[in-house]
Formats: sequence, structure tokens, C-alpha cells
Amino acid sequence: MNLTNLHGRVAFVFPDDDYDVDLIVGVKNIRVQDRQKLREIVMQSIDPNFVSSVQPGDILIGGRNFGYGHPHYPPMTAMRDLGISCVIAESFAPGYLWGEMAEGFPQITCPGILEMVKRWDEIEVVWSENIVRNQSTNRSLPFEPLSRSERLILGAGGLVKYLQSLSPERSA
Repeated sequence: MNLTNLHGRVAFVFPDDDYDVDLIVGVKNIRVQDRQKLREIVMQSIDPNFVSSVQPGDILIGGRNFGYGHPHYPPMTAMRDLGISCVIAESFAPGYLWGEMAEGFPQITCPGILEMVKRWDEIEVVWSENIVRNQSTNRSLPFEPLSRSERLILGAGGLVKYLQSLSPERSA
């Protein structure tokens, strides 16, 4: 299955290793499910102007072991609702990685990404070449190829949709 290349700006860079995504909405808010409330609180303690500056297709960049901690869905639900198209990081915490991939949200492991991009650079993810291209600086960097199952899950829009596609009578 072919994935559509992703184009967007670097909306934010989380350079710290072991970044806990719960901080995106604040630990006290990790149980919030209301999408409107999440939009109101997302990134407020980090960048109060984030919501007004992000555009559909924008991309987040992270350091090593991004998503460390207990993976909770509200922070990244808020990011997806804002139009963030993927996260590219030096590496990911496994629980976080699989949870977000199962949601159909691309997580791209790309060692060296922190050195290649800065906030607001225009970048592109080229799936067929397994590269991230910084269009602002004309530099490229290879990323770790996705497995066949990861491609199928992302292409279907998430794990549930992928499993439903395997059994058409159950998706009715």
C-alpha cells in the first residue's frame, strides 16, 4: 500500500530526551476526553500561541525516546485534531509508538532529525525513498523504514480500520 507523502511546517521541536507527551496538555488533564477542552489546553504551558499558529499538515519533531512515560491518548488526540500530520523523532518509547500507530498517526524514527530542522522549516516525508527532506535548507535525511504491517495499518487509517478491512462482513 502506498502512503501519501506528508508536507508541512515544523510546528514545534521537543528537543529533550525522554519527553513525556502528557506535558502537552498538562498531567492534571490526561483524563480529559472532550476535544474542545483539549484544544483550549493543548500546549498552553509550553507555547500559548501554538493553537493559533499551527496549520493542517504541520509536523512535530522530538528527541530520543519521545513519548516516555505512561502513554495517554489526549495529548496526541489534541494534536491530530489541530491537523498535525505526524511526529518525527530521534526515537520513540515503544508503548507510545504503538499506541499512536494503532490510531493511524504516523510516527517516524529519524536519527539526526534534531540537527536537520528548526521550527517553521518546511519539510516533506517521502515514503517511497524513506527520507525526510527539509525544503527550507535543501537537506535530506533517511528515516527508518516502516515495516509492512506498519504501512498497512497507517494506510488503512489505524489498526481497527485495518482489521475491519480484513473481514468485510464484520465492518458492516
